[in-house]
Amino acid sequence: MMESLTSHTDYGDVSLTEAQVNSDPMLEFATWLAAAEGAGLYEPNAMVVGTIDPDGRPSSRTVLLKGLDGSGFEFVTNYDSRKGRALRKNSGVTLLFPWYPMQRQVIVYGTAHATDAAVSDAYFARRPRPARIAALASEQSEPIVSRELLEEQVRAVEQRYPDDMEIPRPTDWGGFRVIPHAIEFWQGRTSRLHDRLRFTALEGGGWALERLQP
Repeated sequence: MMESLTSHTDYGDVSLTEAQVNSDPMLEFATWLAAAEGAGLYEPNAMVVGTIDPDGRPSSRTVLLKGLDGSGFEFVTNYDSRKGRALRKNSGVTLLFPWYPMQRQVIVYGTAHATDAAVSDAYFARRPRPARIAALASEQSEPIVSRELLEEQVRAVEQRYPDDMEIPRPTDWGGFRVIPHAIEFWQGRTSRLHDRLRFTALEGGGWALERLQP
């Protein structure tokens, strides 16, 4: 049996108390993200996006957080990809930020809605040129017979749009904005007695905070 399946890592004794967190979980999340950046974590904005496919099956994948403000989280994708199709059918979504080296994670529970065209245009414009070409060349989540054919599709797009030509945003590519209804902050503790604090949105505005058992 592999050692990782039987070993037990103790997460230490860094606490997370109700008094330590901001009453606004979006501000608290921004603080945690900044700490992950400051700690030098690789792609601290990486998150596992969980969706429900139209056939009712769960699906997850790693996506990069591209936008954050006081009310929501944003990421970009092909709207015809597996997650795009899933979110058009069922807007319920989870975002999990796994900051393992810091013994921390955050789980966001919310609903996703496509951003308007101007927001999607802005995200596309700030992508590196090769990434914009890839967005046109790849039919995300669709089968393809070989890597060579994918690279041929990329070359075809490069020929269509020389370096001096602007690359338009594909109509099937854009952003999703996730409005959270609950956010859980998790801090690993010794003996698996982890700290879990969950914020839940209130109908009249504001958030309720409660501690969860580990």
